[in-house]
Amino acid sequence: MARLFFGMNQSLDGYVDHDRMQPPGPKLFQHFIDQTNGLTGSLYGRTLYGLMHYWDDDQPGWGEAEHDFAVAWRKAPKWVVSSTLKELGPNATLLGEDIEAEVRRLKAEHEGEIEVGGPKLAQRLTELGLIDEYRIYLHPEVLGHGTKFFADARPRLRLESHEQIDEDVVRLSYVAA
Repeated sequence: MARLFFGMNQSLDGYVDHDRMQPPGPKLFQHFIDQTNGLTGSLYGRTLYGLMHYWDDDQPGWGEAEHDFAVAWRKAPKWVVSSTLKELGPNATLLGEDIEAEVRRLKAEHEGEIEVGGPKLAQRLTELGLIDEYRIYLHPEVLGHGTKFFADARPRLRLESHEQIDEDVVRLSYVAA
């Protein structure tokens, strides 16, 4: 059975606004390349899928790391939750309206890890008790506003592991207590 994890870069005050945060340094970006290479797939909400769809086409000015991430992202299956999208990019599938049944099916049919992308989708899946792990990539920035990593209260969590990724970023992994 596959495990679902929700992981995003987060400011010290709990926000996940990538437009306002510093871009990942080389070590963190390599961490994300390695993680993406090991995924069974990714589960996205409409908004984050729209942003990540950028990786479907090579862009001018990309270096080796960007190409490596794009290759990893393209090969991993993507499942998208949306009531408005009608067409998706390569290797992406639109899920049906019963999100709980669809995600339970994905977990049952696959092994390994499925990444959950987007705080709104993560909140829905948290409410349904479907997320197995939360990975916070904590950055030394204070944003003051934006989208919160946790959109609402959730059951008590227990720190499962922590890892310093680079000189400024720590990954904290939490599971249900």
